[in-house]
Amino acid sequence: MSSDLPDYYFRVRENGALVFRIDTENRQRRIDMNQIATVNIRNGETKSHGDHVLSDEDRAVIEGWIADRRAVLAEREIDDILRAVDHLNLTTQWVQSRASDHDLDVVTDALLLAMHDLRSTLVRKKAERILRAQDHSEDRQED
Repeated sequence: MSSDLPDYYFRVRENGALVFRIDTENRQRRIDMNQIATVNIRNGETKSHGDHVLSDEDRAVIEGWIADRRAVLAEREIDDILRAVDHLNLTTQWVQSRASDHDLDVVTDALLLAMHDLRSTLVRKKAERILRAQDHSEDRQED
């Protein structure tokens, strides 16, 4: 089993991970996890742990993990938004078919404010994208 283990383990935390080097080459044939670094995924900062000096291999593995982790988080973020769209559709169906007057009294104001905020932001962002595209198109025509 120990030969199938990776050389590194990343314990995910909210802003990144703790990085451990896996060691199975010891007399007791135990799995030792030695922390070698802390990674902040938001700013990409890597700090070595204690007196450990990160090797080029360590840095390459950590940088690869950061890139992979950012891709996973971006995919999850889009998936979460698409799930929110599904949930809005399910909420609409619930309002239409099953919600009581009391249920609607509980959720209406919060939903309306959240939807108004979302709509305003989406409209503003779409207008900005359209204006940028027009400016870019005009710049290309002038060249």
